[in-house]
Amino acid sequence: MEIQVSQKFASIPPSATLAIDSKYKEMKKAGEDVIGFGAGEPDFDTPEHIRESAIHAINTGVTKYTPASGTIEIKDAVVRKFKRENGLEYTRENIVVSNGAKHSLMNAFGVLLNPGDEVILPAPYWVSYYDMIRLNDGVPVILTTTEEKDFKFNVDDLNAVFTEKTKALVLNTPSNPTGMVYTDDELKAIADWAVEKGVYVISDEIYEHLVYDGSRPHSIASFGEEIREQTIIVNGVSKTFAMTGWRIGYLAATAKLAKAISNVQSHATSNPNSIAQAATITALDGPMDGVEEMKKAFCERRNYMVERINQMDGVSCRKPQGAFYVMMNIKALIGKKIAGTVIQGSEDFARVFLDEFKVAVVPCVSFGAEGFVRWSYATSMENIERGLDRLEQLLATKED
Repeated sequence: MEIQVSQKFASIPPSATLAIDSKYKEMKKAGEDVIGFGAGEPDFDTPEHIRESAIHAINTGVTKYTPASGTIEIKDAVVRKFKRENGLEYTRENIVVSNGAKHSLMNAFGVLLNPGDEVILPAPYWVSYYDMIRLNDGVPVILTTTEEKDFKFNVDDLNAVFTEKTKALVLNTPSNPTGMVYTDDELKAIADWAVEKGVYVISDEIYEHLVYDGSRPHSIASFGEEIREQTIIVNGVSKTFAMTGWRIGYLAATAKLAKAISNVQSHATSNPNSIAQAATITALDGPMDGVEEMKKAFCERRNYMVERINQMDGVSCRKPQGAFYVMMNIKALIGKKIAGTVIQGSEDFARVFLDEFKVAVVPCVSFGAEGFVRWSYATSMENIERGLDRLEQLLATKED
């Protein structure tokens, strides 16, 4: 008998970013001189004091099951973080700790959505949002933003896609893949709209500390009690503390929603890693020196990458305000022949760049933004220089 995959699972494609990163790693392992700009993780080590706390946890027997939604100690650390950094008052009952922020997002969509509920998803969007919504029986409603408006939406845009079935709005600031950051005035307007319409906000704040040029984003939940009740904040330690492999994310929601999520998590995954939980407490309560070091390096890399790209013929980009990505506009190359291939879209461009010039970037068609590719500057300046040199070589092959 032929095994049939369920319609739901069969309809879900692999993550485009992870697919690119996987091919890059295969090529690198085979000895090819390939440069990767696909992965969304800092190229820094987890700070030493955090690593030491994990070793201490192992040596003192912190290796058993914990409560499904996290230990009391880590929930208290998350509560302290929200009060200290965001001015938000939560209790342990509002917090669920999960296996990475991606898991927290799945929980957020799962606890809110019933079949047919619509979720406003601004594009460009992180690739996994779309399929997370579908996996939880929701309907993604794409709100397309433009480069001319820094890839940001406003209340008029929201009203244009709002229907009686609208249940939630995805907000990601600083944004992956655009790197753009919403101002306080913009957030306040969105918060007021959400309260008026009775729409939940799933606020992905995973890049909140990776902002530049004096910018300091605030959580949308901080603009009043009503919007706080309608917001599920998702965050984690992967980007801020270079802890991607530790797989600790957390969310803050009403006690009712948090309890429902905890119940499901107890069946789905049990608790997040006990050792990583202990290390996360150290990260959240500890010094931010390592974060500042990363930010300085990222800022220098960003400035260099943006300047180089905007000096090249046929490509351009906006200067991102946060995260560690650059969205490069390749629309002027569509229909042109590059390295012997007619470029029909971002996937063609990415494939030619990787196959012919050994550089891995992510096609943004999977982000709802055809005509762009994403570069990550979470890699060394040497790699960035070499990668951009190869971009110049690629563009030199262009035939009109």
